[in-house]
Amino acid sequence: MKSLPMGRPKLVNDPVNPAPRSRLGVIILGAGRSSRMGSPKLLLPWQDGTVLGSLLSQWQGLCPAQIAVVCRMGDEAISAELERLGFPSQNRIMNANADLGMFSSIQAAARWTGWVPGLTGWAIVLGDQPHLRTDTLRSILNCHLRHPEAICQPVHGSKSGHPVLLSHQAFSQLQNTLQPTLKDFLNHNSCLVMKCPVPDSGLALDMDTLEDYKQLLTIFPAHE
Repeated sequence: MKSLPMGRPKLVNDPVNPAPRSRLGVIILGAGRSSRMGSPKLLLPWQDGTVLGSLLSQWQGLCPAQIAVVCRMGDEAISAELERLGFPSQNRIMNANADLGMFSSIQAAARWTGWVPGLTGWAIVLGDQPHLRTDTLRSILNCHLRHPEAICQPVHGSKSGHPVLLSHQAFSQLQNTLQPTLKDFLNHNSCLVMKCPVPDSGLALDMDTLEDYKQLLTIFPAHE
């Protein structure tokens, strides 16, 4: 499918069609300070481990070609947890500009030279949504498999959310974009955007504060 002219992207609802195979890169964003939470979100207990461990396990179960974690330079606590989890050091992306916000981590991943060859798309994974259902992630992945040239974004009701799956073209554009946020980038790019409806109310929830975290533990006590 050809790219659309620059400007506001065309939005298309994803039909259910057979999906070819693809090679996915996964980016877990782990360089935030969690200032509103008061402690690192990724190190909070979740299931029988931590939020970070749960995210890694969930995405590993979907068999992507590569998973990378973006870390704040000098964050020894996250590094120690990754060591405990046996996560390879060569798949850690150091963001020296983490104080500039989440989009700086996404751009650090786009500029990283450690990606394995032949990837067809990348999933941008927030560090505060370990409660999303595996079926939800699989639906978004299938959307990408059917439309590798498009940006795929999950939707529940009128709420668009994460993870966002970027095509090879869109991911390349991230390196030098002048847009200040991911939302601005998605709204001003040349790629088709596929909206993927999912029956997952957790799409609208995240963990910004300790109260949010406690609420998620109540709502999702036995998250699969």
